[in-house]
Amino acid sequence: MTFSILARDPGNGRFGVAVATFHLAVGSTVPHIRSGVGAVATQAHTNPYLGICGLERLEQNLSAEQVKASLLRDDPQRNLRQFHLIDARGQTAAWTGADCGEWAGHRSREGVAVAGNLLVGEAVLIAMEEAFLTSDPSWKLGRRLIHALHAGEAAGGDRRASHATSAALQVSGEAAFPLLDLRIDYHDQALSELTLLYERSQMHWAQTWRDELAQRPIISRHVA
Repeated sequence: MTFSILARDPGNGRFGVAVATFHLAVGSTVPHIRSGVGAVATQAHTNPYLGICGLERLEQNLSAEQVKASLLRDDPQRNLRQFHLIDARGQTAAWTGADCGEWAGHRSREGVAVAGNLLVGEAVLIAMEEAFLTSDPSWKLGRRLIHALHAGEAAGGDRRASHATSAALQVSGEAAFPLLDLRIDYHDQALSELTLLYERSQMHWAQTWRDELAQRPIISRHVA
């Protein structure tokens, strides 16, 4: 019931995840990113720990494939899961369990991966991948990811409805928290609303506010 894309911008090293679904509040469970570390999208019978623990393991300098193998080993319900991830070097890995429903699958290559379940077919993922790869390279990563979601929806998207009702975008910056964390929790035209929200996030006042957040002093994770 979900289709997603994750990628790394080779120009600045930022990671991004974009996702859409015929469900509620998809941004609260599917996308996980960490600056300088990588990104994970976990969906189908979603297990958020795959995202949380996936990032922790990526931070230990394991490759995307190594992290995928370790997560599958540790999740006894792996056949119900779908997830994909990207590491700091831009290498991707993906998994679609046998019990994710029809149609479910993924496509992964260096720098970008797409995955979806309960779709009209593989054409959704092919459209997303092609839209991202052929998009204007001068666009920011967030814009390219949203563009790919629109292509997926135009190709049929979630087979239960013509339009997603929940969508989200996360993009990492230089700080420990996301540069962008935009969510449409429920709307009849979630991707259109997410696009409008993204455009607003690019206005000067919003970018100035984010720049100020990035300048906050870093507090140690450990007690001195």
